[in-house]
Amino acid sequence: MNKFPDWLKKRFIATPEYIKTKTILKDLDINTVCQHSLCPNMNECFGRSHATFMILGKACTRGCRFCAVEKGQPEDVDRGEPKRIKEAVFKLSLKHVIITSVTRDDLDDGGAEQFVNTINEIRSIGGDITIEILTPDFKGKKESVEKVTMAKPDIFGHNIETVPSLYKNVCADACYGLSLNLLREVKKADNSMLTKSGIMLGLGEKESEVLEVFKDLIGANCDILTIGQYLKPHKDALEVREFIHPSAFLRLKEEALSYGFKHVESGPFVRSSYYDNKDMLTKLCSRN
Repeated sequence: MNKFPDWLKKRFIATPEYIKTKTILKDLDINTVCQHSLCPNMNECFGRSHATFMILGKACTRGCRFCAVEKGQPEDVDRGEPKRIKEAVFKLSLKHVIITSVTRDDLDDGGAEQFVNTINEIRSIGGDITIEILTPDFKGKKESVEKVTMAKPDIFGHNIETVPSLYKNVCADACYGLSLNLLREVKKADNSMLTKSGIMLGLGEKESEVLEVFKDLIGANCDILTIGQYLKPHKDALEVREFIHPSAFLRLKEEALSYGFKHVESGPFVRSSYYDNKDMLTKLCSRN
């Protein structure tokens, strides 16, 4: 399925703000998931001085077939990275900061310490900055989850990605139950912390399966949900099985809200860290 419908076509405009954001990130040698995942929203986000920082290198130790991030031998942990991200946050005047990472199964704590150090550096700026993280599953290690939770991010995110029946083909090295349990462990460690997850559509899932995922996430006390369209990032990635119409995304948003989520973003271009979520998430953090 190669031909994009009209609702999935976007124009690229290299505005001065886009160029400024890209230059700051390059000069500070900071990776972003926007660039490495080939996100379709990068033009808009960079154009608003917004970026999602990707820590712990460029190479992921897993081979998920939906992802554009490089796979291979991981780099040494860059101990100076948290300070450079702090500088980027300051230069970009960010009020809501999102930090994600490649999966680092080679590290004993899965990279939890680098998340903590990055959160602490950003907190040292002061002010009313809110911090959202999007973590790997840490191989289910409770100690890693607790370590990051104790650093007090405002939102702890971990994506469920797809329905259980597709896990073997979409993200073979991951486990649906383990991901749900990670969200539960965050709430056990700090019941007041907002948790967040996301799912992609268009990989061959049935709507009934998607609704079951909603139930499972609510059962894990997940607060925030994002629902977006899977788009094939490169020739070796999984094929798109279906382009979901925007009206279907709106209907699923209403369904999800009826299950009890505090906030739901649903649409073809919705991603876990999409800029358009920012203001609502900031409000949720301030109320929590």
